[in-house]
Amino acid sequence: MPAIEVKAYAKLNLSLDVLGKRPDGYHDMRMVMQTVGLTDHIRLETGTGKPLRMETNLGFLPADEHNLAAAAALRLCEATGADHGGLSIRLRKAIPVCAGMAGGSADAAAVLRGLNRLLDLGLSGRRLAEVGALVGSDVPYCVGGGTALAEGRGELLTPLPALPPCHVVLCKPAFSVSTPELFKALDGCRIRRRPDTAGLLAALERGNLPEVARRMYNVFEDVLPPRRAQEIDSIKNVMIQHGALGASMSGTGPTVFGLFDRLEEAEGARNALSELYRETFLTETVGDLMEQV
Repeated sequence: MPAIEVKAYAKLNLSLDVLGKRPDGYHDMRMVMQTVGLTDHIRLETGTGKPLRMETNLGFLPADEHNLAAAAALRLCEATGADHGGLSIRLRKAIPVCAGMAGGSADAAAVLRGLNRLLDLGLSGRRLAEVGALVGSDVPYCVGGGTALAEGRGELLTPLPALPPCHVVLCKPAFSVSTPELFKALDGCRIRRRPDTAGLLAALERGNLPEVARRMYNVFEDVLPPRRAQEIDSIKNVMIQHGALGASMSGTGPTVFGLFDRLEEAEGARNALSELYRETFLTETVGDLMEQV
C-alpha cells in the first residue's frame, strides 16, 4: 500500500498585533510568522480498503475528524474528489500541545502536503492553502511556512524576505493559557504597546537579524494573569542573559522563544531552562515547506 512520512513544522509569531474585533466575532490580526525545525512526524498510508483510521502517541488527543490532521484529509478529498481508497494516519507528536506554536494546524498542513504528493494531485501551495482555510485559520500559513505576514484571521498571507538563519530556543512553561479569555481581556482594555511591525518588516528587508529581534512583541503578553506574566518574563530574562538577541511569547502562549546568532549561547540558554522546564528545545529557522515533505 502506498505510504509516505511527512513532517509538521511548528510556527512562531515574531510579532502579534490584534487590530480589533470583527462583526463576525473573530478578530483582525497582523502577525509576522516564522517556521522552525521542531516537528511532529506523520505516516500516511492509502489504499487500506478501510475507513479513515488515525493513531497518535498521546492518548488524550482525538483520533477522528475532530483532530485537525484527519479533518484536513477529509476536506482535501471533498474539495478535489480524490479517493484515497482507505487512509491510515499515524501521528507522533513532539510539538507541545496548546503551546502557541500551531501544532494541530501544522499537522493538518503536513497531511495536505503529504496527500498531495501521495495521491499525485499536483495542487499548488495556494490551492492547498485554500483547502487548509476550511480546517483552521493557521493552516494556510502552515502549508507553505517560511517567513510571512499574516492578516485577517491569519489566512491572508504575504511572503516576506526570509529571516536570517539563526538558532531558536523554545521553552513551554507547565501551565496552559485560555485563548478565549485572553481575547476577552484584550477586548476590555486599551492596548498600551504594539509591535513595530513596519520596523520589523524593514529589518527583514535588510536581512538584519538583531533589528528583527529587537522589534519582536506580542500584545497578548500585556493581558496575561500577573503570575503567568511574571513567569513569562522570567523565561525571557534567562534567554536574554544567555545572549538572546530578543525573546517573546508565541501566539496566545505560553511558549517563549529566543533568537540567537551563536550556537554556544543558545545551548547555554537551553541547558539553563531545561533544568526548570521539561519542554525546552533548541532548534533553528526553516524556509519554504512545499519542498519539504
